[in-house]
Formats: sequence, C-alpha cells, structure tokens
Amino acid sequence: MQTTVRAPIAFAGVGLHSGRNARLTIRPAGAEHGIWFKRTDIRLGDTMVPAIWDAVDRSPLCTRIRNAAGVEVQTIEHVMAALAGCGVHNALVEIDGPEVPILDGSAAPFVRGILSRGLRSLNAPVRALEVLEPVTVQTDNGWARLSPGQGLTMDFHISFADAAIGTQEKALNLSNGTFVRELSDSRTFCRRADVDAMRAQGLALGGTYDNAVVVEGDEVLSPGGLRHADEAVRHKMLDALGDLALAGRPIIGHYEGYKAGHAMTNLLLHALFRNPAAFRLVEVAGDARARLPGVGIQPEEIPAVA
Repeated sequence: MQTTVRAPIAFAGVGLHSGRNARLTIRPAGAEHGIWFKRTDIRLGDTMVPAIWDAVDRSPLCTRIRNAAGVEVQTIEHVMAALAGCGVHNALVEIDGPEVPILDGSAAPFVRGILSRGLRSLNAPVRALEVLEPVTVQTDNGWARLSPGQGLTMDFHISFADAAIGTQEKALNLSNGTFVRELSDSRTFCRRADVDAMRAQGLALGGTYDNAVVVEGDEVLSPGGLRHADEAVRHKMLDALGDLALAGRPIIGHYEGYKAGHAMTNLLLHALFRNPAAFRLVEVAGDARARLPGVGIQPEEIPAVA
C-alpha cells in the first residue's frame, strides 16, 4: 500500500547555495497526495509547490521547482532521494525559506529522521511507472537513458580531471533498502576551482568542508577524507534517484547516466512523458513490492557515519 510518515520530522540548517538558514518539516499526507512543498515564510498567494517533473526550473547545480505563481524551492534532490529511498509516497514538506538545508551534504540525516519516526500505510495501492521501451537524451557533455527492467536499477559513470575523483562507475539494484545502505551517506562534491567560480556567481554561499567533499588535484581537502573510495559516483546516483522521484511515482526500469546531472535527468523525464508508448502505470502488489526502494528497510541499516 501507499505510505506516508508516521509523525512530523523537523530539520534545520543552512542552504548550500543561498547561505540562508531554513527549517524544514516533513509532515504526513493522505493517499494520492504525492510530495508537495509548502513555503511557510510566504503569507499571501499560492505557497504550494509540487515536486513533479514539469515544475522543475532546470539548473546544472541543483534541482529547483517552481509553481505558476513563481514561488520556488531549490536543492530538493537530497530530501527527495531520502523520501524515495525510504519508500515514502506521500508527504507535505514545509519549509520557511527558498532552499532545503544541506545538512551534511548527503541524504543520510533525512533518512535517519524518516526511519526513526517510521512509516504509516494508507488505504490505497501503489501504482508504479513501468518503462516499456528505451528513452534516451544526449548533450555535448553526456547522456542518460531509461529502459525496461525488473525493478529500479541504475548504472552511472563519471569522469573528472582531478585524480581525487578520476573515472568512477557503479551499478546497483535499488530494491530492498540498497539506497539506504549504499548511497544515502555519500556527500555532494566539487573541485576547489569550482567553489571560487560558484561564489563569484553568488552560489555555494553556505558550502563548507563539513557539508561537501572538496577536492583539488589528487587531494581531498575536506577533513576526514572520503566516506567511500567511490563516494562521488555514489552521490551522483543519490542525486539521480531524487530527480527520478519527480516522476511522481516509483519507477520500474533501468536508469543509465554517463556524465549526467540534474538537468539531464529532468530532460529524460520530459522525453519519457512525451512518449505514451514508452511507459504504463501498474499496480504493485504482493512479491512485486520488494522490487521498490525502501521496502523492509530498518533504521540499523543506516551507515554509522551518518
């Protein structure tokens, strides 16, 4: 059945790009509600922003959603990944600012909060989006593809000049809590040169060595080093799950990303929904539930570093 969180879960911190403090609360919601954000700092007008693919205002550095009134919330990808990876289908996410707190740069704090409160089943079946034929988007920088699969599986490939990252690739089946165990604690990352460039554009104002992995050449500048030798590609997969969650339903299919990012994954969803023959909605019941992320996960499975 569809799920929601059992009780409100509050988080507070600074936005990675805006540098502004924000308080975020994930609240229970009813069946078929989906995921919505509500700007509690705005008193008049439409303050509800849907977490859905066609509300995305594309950005290469984060995922930003905006409603018809121009109200927006940015850097939603980590909390969206946590909700999807924990199997939460419905929630109201209240936030008193324009950007989701970055916390430690990963999705693990959100995961820990969600699993510590627990989930509540709702009186409605889960309907998943099953991919029926391949859909691909490509740019000069890379490509992304969705194709048929037995559950949600993912392959990702990245390549950076800095030896501290270099070329990395990873393949995972995201059923049965794999996201929580393998990806949730992997942090956002960047090159030291990128930090200076972003700040010159008024971005990354809330970034620190405590909420991002910063590299320069073959050196990891963040204290404590990496949580995983391939933390960078794991984080890219985390981001991809959060961005795919904007399909509005769990996906049954295989995602491949080659140097893909937020904007490209959103382009992929646009391409998918433009082709009605490429997907169908299916009711997920019985043993098929185990193919979805988050089913059966327990709090003790969260990586200790989180």
